[in-house]
Amino acid sequence: MGMKSNFRGRFAQIWLGIAVIAGLAACGAFTEARAQAVGGFTPTAGTNSAQLPNILKAVRFDQKLGDQVPLDATFTDESGKTVTLSQYFGKKPVVLVLAYYRCPMLCSEVLSGTASALRQLSFKIGDQFNVLTISFDPTDTPAVSATTKQTYLKEYGDPAAATGWHFLTGQKSQIDRVTDAVGFHYTYIPQTGQYAHAAGLVVLTPAGKVAQYFYGVRYQPQDLRLALVQSSQEKIGSVVDQILLYCCTYDPDTGKYHALISRVLQVAGALTILLLGGAIFLLYRWDMKHRRPPTQAA
Repeated sequence: MGMKSNFRGRFAQIWLGIAVIAGLAACGAFTEARAQAVGGFTPTAGTNSAQLPNILKAVRFDQKLGDQVPLDATFTDESGKTVTLSQYFGKKPVVLVLAYYRCPMLCSEVLSGTASALRQLSFKIGDQFNVLTISFDPTDTPAVSATTKQTYLKEYGDPAAATGWHFLTGQKSQIDRVTDAVGFHYTYIPQTGQYAHAAGLVVLTPAGKVAQYFYGVRYQPQDLRLALVQSSQEKIGSVVDQILLYCCTYDPDTGKYHALISRVLQVAGALTILLLGGAIFLLYRWDMKHRRPPTQAA
Protein backbone atom coordinates (compact mmCIF):
# COMPACT_ATOMS: atom_id res chain seq x y z
CA MET A 1 0.00 0.00 0.00
CA GLY A 2 2.88 2.32 0.85
CA MET A 3 4.42 1.67 -2.58
CA LYS A 4 1.19 2.71 -4.34
CA SER A 5 0.95 5.81 -2.20
CA ASN A 6 4.50 6.79 -3.13
CA PHE A 7 3.74 6.16 -6.80
CA ARG A 8 0.67 8.40 -6.67
CA GLY A 9 2.73 11.06 -4.94
CA ARG A 10 5.42 10.99 -7.63
CA PHE A 11 2.74 10.94 -10.34
CA ALA A 12 1.16 14.05 -8.85
CA GLN A 13 4.53 15.81 -8.70
CA ILE A 14 5.17 15.03 -12.37
CA TRP A 15 1.80 16.45 -13.46
CA LEU A 16 2.29 19.54 -11.33
CA GLY A 17 5.69 20.11 -12.90
CA ILE A 18 4.25 19.76 -16.40
CA ALA A 19 1.50 22.25 -15.60
CA VAL A 20 3.92 24.83 -14.17
CA ILE A 21 6.31 24.46 -17.12
CA ALA A 22 3.45 24.86 -19.60
CA GLY A 23 2.28 27.99 -17.81
CA LEU A 24 5.76 29.49 -17.84
CA ALA A 25 6.17 28.56 -21.50
CA ALA A 26 2.93 30.33 -22.34
CA CYS A 27 4.11 33.45 -20.51
CA GLY A 28 7.45 33.31 -22.27
CA ALA A 29 5.94 32.81 -25.71
CA PHE A 30 3.54 35.72 -25.38
CA THR A 31 6.17 37.95 -23.77
CA GLU A 32 8.45 37.23 -26.71
CA ALA A 33 5.57 38.22 -28.99
CA ARG A 34 5.60 41.57 -27.21
CA ALA A 35 9.20 42.13 -28.29
CA GLN A 36 8.48 40.99 -31.84
CA ALA A 37 6.10 43.45 -33.44
CA VAL A 38 3.29 41.93 -35.49
CA GLY A 39 2.94 43.79 -38.75
CA GLY A 40 4.74 46.79 -40.15
CA PHE A 41 8.19 47.96 -41.04
CA THR A 42 10.74 49.53 -38.71
CA PRO A 43 12.61 52.49 -40.21
CA THR A 44 16.37 52.68 -39.85
CA ALA A 45 17.38 54.44 -36.65
CA GLY A 46 18.71 57.94 -37.01
CA THR A 47 16.81 58.88 -40.16
CA ASN A 48 14.56 61.92 -40.23
CA SER A 49 12.70 63.99 -42.78
CA ALA A 50 15.36 66.73 -42.72
CA GLN A 51 17.86 64.28 -44.25
CA LEU A 52 15.59 63.44 -47.20
CA PRO A 53 15.70 65.17 -50.59
CA ASN A 54 12.91 67.72 -51.00
CA ILE A 55 11.08 65.58 -53.54
CA LEU A 56 10.89 62.68 -51.05
CA LYS A 57 9.61 64.68 -48.09
CA ALA A 58 6.07 64.49 -49.49
CA VAL A 59 6.30 60.71 -50.03
CA ARG A 60 4.67 58.87 -47.14
CA PHE A 61 1.68 57.05 -45.72
CA ASP A 62 -0.63 59.07 -43.47
CA GLN A 63 -2.66 56.65 -41.39
CA LYS A 64 -6.38 57.19 -41.84
CA LEU A 65 -7.76 54.34 -39.77
CA GLY A 66 -11.51 54.02 -40.05
CA ASP A 67 -11.81 56.25 -43.13
CA GLN A 68 -13.97 55.10 -46.01
CA VAL A 69 -12.54 54.21 -49.40
CA PRO A 70 -14.73 55.59 -52.24
CA LEU A 71 -16.55 52.48 -53.39
CA ASP A 72 -18.13 54.38 -56.28
CA ALA A 73 -14.70 55.14 -57.81
CA THR A 74 -14.46 53.73 -61.34
CA PHE A 75 -11.49 51.91 -62.88
CA THR A 76 -10.65 49.53 -65.70
CA ASP A 77 -9.71 45.96 -64.83
CA GLU A 78 -7.09 43.78 -66.51
CA SER A 79 -9.62 42.57 -69.10
CA GLY A 80 -10.51 46.10 -70.18
CA LYS A 81 -13.88 46.15 -68.41
CA THR A 82 -15.06 49.22 -66.50
CA VAL A 83 -15.59 48.40 -62.83
CA THR A 84 -16.41 50.16 -59.57
CA LEU A 85 -14.63 49.39 -56.32
CA SER A 86 -17.89 48.28 -54.73
CA GLN A 87 -17.72 45.10 -56.85
CA TYR A 88 -14.82 43.87 -54.72
CA PHE A 89 -16.29 44.62 -51.31
CA GLY A 90 -19.24 43.55 -49.20
CA LYS A 91 -18.35 40.12 -47.82
CA LYS A 92 -14.57 39.80 -47.52
CA PRO A 93 -11.66 41.93 -46.31
CA VAL A 94 -9.44 43.37 -49.03
CA VAL A 95 -5.67 43.79 -49.22
CA LEU A 96 -4.98 46.99 -51.18
CA VAL A 97 -1.67 47.36 -53.03
CA LEU A 98 -0.87 50.72 -54.62
CA ALA A 99 1.78 50.26 -57.32
CA TYR A 100 2.35 51.33 -60.89
CA TYR A 101 3.14 48.65 -63.43
CA ARG A 102 6.07 50.34 -65.21
CA CYS A 103 7.92 50.88 -61.93
CA PRO A 104 11.53 49.71 -62.42
CA MET A 105 12.21 48.70 -58.83
CA LEU A 106 10.15 49.38 -55.69
CA CYS A 107 6.69 48.36 -56.91
CA SER A 108 7.92 44.97 -58.07
CA GLU A 109 9.43 44.45 -54.61
CA VAL A 110 6.12 45.35 -52.96
CA LEU A 111 4.19 42.98 -55.24
CA SER A 112 6.70 40.16 -54.79
CA GLY A 113 6.61 40.63 -51.03
CA THR A 114 2.83 40.54 -51.13
CA ALA A 115 2.72 37.34 -53.20
CA SER A 116 5.31 35.70 -50.95
CA ALA A 117 3.52 36.52 -47.70
CA LEU A 118 0.05 35.61 -48.99
CA ARG A 119 1.33 32.34 -50.43
CA GLN A 120 2.21 31.19 -46.91
CA LEU A 121 -1.26 31.79 -45.50
CA SER A 122 -3.78 29.00 -45.07
CA PHE A 123 -6.35 31.55 -46.28
CA LYS A 124 -6.75 31.69 -50.05
CA ILE A 125 -7.16 34.72 -52.27
CA GLY A 126 -10.74 34.81 -53.52
CA ASP A 127 -12.02 32.58 -50.72
CA GLN A 128 -11.43 34.37 -47.41
CA PHE A 129 -10.22 37.70 -48.83
CA ASN A 130 -9.59 39.65 -52.04
CA VAL A 131 -6.57 41.60 -53.26
CA LEU A 132 -6.75 44.83 -55.26
CA THR A 133 -3.71 46.28 -56.99
CA ILE A 134 -4.40 49.79 -58.26
CA SER A 135 -1.91 51.65 -60.46
CA PHE A 136 -1.42 55.31 -59.54
CA ASP A 137 0.04 55.99 -63.01
CA PRO A 138 -2.83 57.11 -65.28
CA THR A 139 -0.82 56.11 -68.37
CA ASP A 140 -0.81 52.43 -67.40
CA THR A 141 -3.11 50.34 -69.61
CA PRO A 142 -5.21 47.19 -69.17
CA ALA A 143 -2.76 45.29 -71.38
CA VAL A 144 0.09 46.13 -69.00
CA SER A 145 -2.02 45.29 -65.95
CA ALA A 146 -2.95 41.91 -67.47
CA THR A 147 0.72 41.06 -68.00
CA THR A 148 1.55 42.19 -64.46
CA LYS A 149 -1.28 40.08 -63.07
CA GLN A 150 0.04 36.94 -64.73
CA THR A 151 3.53 37.61 -63.35
CA TYR A 152 2.41 37.80 -59.73
CA LEU A 153 -0.21 35.06 -59.96
CA LYS A 154 2.65 32.83 -61.04
CA GLU A 155 4.67 33.96 -58.03
CA TYR A 156 1.69 33.31 -55.77
CA GLY A 157 1.44 29.82 -57.22
CA ASP A 158 -2.33 29.36 -57.50
CA PRO A 159 -4.06 30.15 -60.82
CA ALA A 160 -7.44 30.02 -59.03
CA ALA A 161 -6.49 33.27 -57.29
CA ALA A 162 -7.20 35.08 -60.57
CA THR A 163 -10.83 35.46 -59.48
CA GLY A 164 -9.79 37.29 -56.30
CA TRP A 165 -6.68 39.30 -57.24
CA HIS A 166 -7.43 42.17 -59.60
CA PHE A 167 -5.14 44.73 -61.25
CA LEU A 168 -6.81 48.05 -62.04
CA THR A 169 -5.95 51.17 -64.00
CA GLY A 170 -7.79 54.48 -64.12
CA GLN A 171 -7.90 58.21 -64.56
CA LYS A 172 -5.97 60.46 -62.20
CA SER A 173 -9.13 61.89 -60.64
CA GLN A 174 -10.28 58.41 -59.62
CA ILE A 175 -6.81 57.31 -58.54
CA ASP A 176 -6.43 60.34 -56.28
CA ARG A 177 -9.76 59.64 -54.59
CA VAL A 178 -8.39 56.29 -53.44
CA THR A 179 -4.88 57.45 -52.56
CA ASP A 180 -6.28 60.38 -50.57
CA ALA A 181 -8.67 58.09 -48.70
CA VAL A 182 -5.84 55.83 -47.48
CA GLY A 183 -3.24 58.58 -46.99
CA PHE A 184 -0.88 57.38 -49.75
CA HIS A 185 1.37 60.22 -50.96
CA TYR A 186 3.40 60.03 -54.15
CA THR A 187 4.99 62.47 -56.58
CA TYR A 188 5.94 62.43 -60.26
CA ILE A 189 9.56 63.08 -61.24
CA PRO A 190 9.56 64.66 -64.74
CA GLN A 191 13.32 64.23 -65.22
CA THR A 192 13.04 60.44 -65.03
CA GLY A 193 9.42 59.86 -65.98
CA GLN A 194 9.03 57.84 -62.77
CA TYR A 195 7.19 58.22 -59.48
CA ALA A 196 8.56 58.56 -55.97
CA HIS A 197 6.16 56.83 -53.61
CA ALA A 198 5.67 55.08 -50.30
CA ALA A 199 5.80 51.28 -50.00
CA GLY A 200 3.33 49.13 -48.14
CA LEU A 201 -0.07 47.47 -47.96
CA VAL A 202 -3.42 48.61 -46.62
CA VAL A 203 -5.94 46.14 -45.20
CA LEU A 204 -9.56 47.21 -45.70
CA THR A 205 -12.71 45.87 -44.08
CA PRO A 206 -15.50 44.28 -46.16
CA ALA A 207 -17.28 47.65 -45.93
CA GLY A 208 -14.26 49.43 -47.45
CA LYS A 209 -12.93 51.11 -44.31
CA VAL A 210 -9.22 51.44 -43.60
CA ALA A 211 -8.27 48.82 -40.98
CA GLN A 212 -4.48 48.50 -40.86
CA TYR A 213 -1.24 49.42 -42.58
CA PHE A 214 1.88 47.36 -43.28
CA TYR A 215 4.99 49.24 -44.32
CA GLY A 216 7.97 48.25 -46.44
CA VAL A 217 8.32 45.45 -48.98
CA ARG A 218 8.38 42.32 -46.78
CA TYR A 219 5.46 41.22 -44.62
CA GLN A 220 5.21 38.47 -42.05
CA PRO A 221 2.44 35.98 -42.94
CA GLN A 222 1.20 35.82 -39.34
CA ASP A 223 0.90 39.62 -39.34
CA LEU A 224 -1.33 39.62 -42.39
CA ARG A 225 -3.36 36.71 -41.06
CA LEU A 226 -4.19 38.56 -37.86
CA ALA A 227 -5.04 41.71 -39.81
CA LEU A 228 -7.41 39.80 -42.08
CA VAL A 229 -9.07 38.04 -39.13
CA GLN A 230 -9.55 41.31 -37.27
CA SER A 231 -10.77 43.28 -40.28
CA SER A 232 -13.29 40.55 -41.06
CA GLN A 233 -14.66 40.99 -37.50
CA GLU A 234 -13.37 37.47 -36.75
CA LYS A 235 -15.60 35.84 -39.37
CA ILE A 236 -12.52 33.97 -40.58
CA GLY A 237 -9.65 32.45 -38.63
CA SER A 238 -9.26 30.04 -35.73
CA VAL A 239 -9.51 30.07 -31.94
CA VAL A 240 -5.75 30.62 -31.81
CA ASP A 241 -6.12 33.75 -33.95
CA GLN A 242 -8.78 35.07 -31.58
CA ILE A 243 -6.55 34.43 -28.56
CA LEU A 244 -3.66 36.27 -30.24
CA LEU A 245 -5.92 39.20 -31.08
CA TYR A 246 -7.16 39.25 -27.49
CA CYS A 247 -3.55 39.47 -26.28
CA CYS A 248 -2.43 42.06 -28.85
CA THR A 249 -3.45 45.59 -29.76
CA TYR A 250 -2.81 47.53 -32.96
CA ASP A 251 -0.58 50.58 -32.53
CA PRO A 252 -1.46 53.17 -35.20
CA ASP A 253 1.75 55.13 -34.54
CA THR A 254 3.94 52.25 -35.67
CA GLY A 255 1.56 50.21 -37.80
CA LYS A 256 2.28 47.21 -35.57
CA TYR A 257 0.60 44.91 -33.09
CA HIS A 258 1.94 44.85 -29.55
CA ALA A 259 1.18 42.36 -26.78
CA LEU A 260 -0.89 43.56 -23.82
CA ILE A 261 1.03 42.13 -20.89
CA SER A 262 -2.03 42.02 -18.60
CA ARG A 263 -3.95 39.93 -21.12
CA VAL A 264 -0.91 37.76 -21.75
CA LEU A 265 -0.77 36.93 -18.04
CA GLN A 266 -4.52 36.24 -17.98
CA VAL A 267 -4.21 33.72 -20.82
CA ALA A 268 -1.11 32.11 -19.32
CA GLY A 269 -2.81 31.88 -15.92
CA ALA A 270 -5.94 30.35 -17.44
CA LEU A 271 -3.83 27.79 -19.28
CA THR A 272 -2.02 26.85 -16.08
CA ILE A 273 -5.31 26.43 -14.20
CA LEU A 274 -6.70 24.22 -16.97
CA LEU A 275 -3.60 22.03 -16.92
CA LEU A 276 -3.67 21.74 -13.14
CA GLY A 277 -7.37 20.90 -13.18
CA GLY A 278 -6.78 18.26 -15.82
CA ALA A 279 -3.92 16.75 -13.82
CA ILE A 280 -6.04 16.58 -10.66
CA PHE A 281 -8.93 14.98 -12.58
CA LEU A 282 -6.66 12.35 -14.12
CA LEU A 283 -5.10 11.58 -10.74
CA TYR A 284 -8.55 11.15 -9.23
CA ARG A 285 -9.63 8.80 -12.03
CA TRP A 286 -6.43 6.79 -11.72
CA ASP A 287 -6.84 6.50 -7.96
CA MET A 288 -10.49 5.37 -8.23
CA LYS A 289 -9.60 2.80 -10.87
CA HIS A 290 -6.78 1.22 -8.88
CA ARG A 291 -8.18 1.49 -5.38
CA ARG A 292 -8.90 -1.92 -3.83
CA PRO A 293 -12.22 -2.50 -2.04
CA PRO A 294 -11.77 -2.93 1.74
CA THR A 295 -11.40 -6.58 2.80
CA GLN A 296 -14.20 -7.95 4.97
CA ALA A 297 -13.48 -9.95 8.07
CA ALA A 298 -14.40 -13.61 7.79
